[in-house]
Amino acid sequence: MDNTMPILLVPGLICSPRIFAPVIPALWRCGPVTVANHVRDDNMGAIARRILAEAPPRFALAGHSMGGYIAFEIMRQAPERVAKLALMSTQARADTPEATARRRGMIERAKNGQYRSVVDELFPGFVHPSRQGDASLRRIVDDMSEDVGAEAFIRQQNAVLSRPDSRPSMAWIKCPTLVLTSDTDNTVPNALSDEMANGIPGAKLVVLANCGHLPQLEQPQACADALVEWLRN
Repeated sequence: MDNTMPILLVPGLICSPRIFAPVIPALWRCGPVTVANHVRDDNMGAIARRILAEAPPRFALAGHSMGGYIAFEIMRQAPERVAKLALMSTQARADTPEATARRRGMIERAKNGQYRSVVDELFPGFVHPSRQGDASLRRIVDDMSEDVGAEAFIRQQNAVLSRPDSRPSMAWIKCPTLVLTSDTDNTVPNALSDEMANGIPGAKLVVLANCGHLPQLEQPQACADALVEWLRN
């Protein structure tokens, strides 16, 4: 009997399917893997509806960073279709006023032809301090930013700006849930992962060592091991 479960992966801001490439071979042994396209709409509700329209009837769902915000929206729209949930390097809260102001500034710069400089500004917060000079990581982030492009980046940022606070809905999540974070995530503080793990019934918290905001790229083996354990248990 085939007990495999379809796996749906949702990338983060300015991330393309390349973000999951290092871990897909391990996940593929657990079930068919799809990477969602999250660049076509400019609000969370529409992004989730389109992903759901293209997804298998029931699936394991893993969202990274912005993908976690989308995962929360999918859980609001169709919780019965999600068999397992993984929230990676993300948070349940809406933006602070300071984050909103920074995000709007990036949108304006991208509209004015400064998308490349925005990506340059974001990179140091994406990786562990020891990896900021890592040329291979930088190349992958640059390639992903080109995959997404400025227009889709603006749509993504507008969607993130409009997202609701997901904390009130965390108690309603009943499927097996993994909260995956890193010891040095300078984009989403660890306390916000603790908050999700404490707020979602039965959730398991995993903290990867020597890692920043991009665990799939920075610590692929540890990340894959955590995701495979989540899928198999």
